[in-house]
Amino acid sequence: MRKLLLLAILIPVLSLPAISSAHGCIKGAAVGGVVGHVAGHHAVAGAAVGCLIGHHQAKVKEREREAAQTPAQSQNSDPGAAGGTQVH
Repeated sequence: MRKLLLLAILIPVLSLPAISSAHGCIKGAAVGGVVGHVAGHHAVAGAAVGCLIGHHQAKVKEREREAAQTPAQSQNSDPGAAGGTQVH
């Protein structure tokens, strides 16, 4: 019994560095665990699915933030490079 309890404590602690790089996973897992528990005692399955969804949403937000920070480039960014004349 003590070995099982020790494993139940050690496995999550050893996997913390892997979880910390998964943005959104912890918040999603917490919400999913609660929803899974309320919806029929499926807290572990809910936490797993919540982690996946939270991680996906965090990646989408990160891509949107990067797209917003990148300045929009016009098609004619350097008119002198093509050798044409510049019209004002």
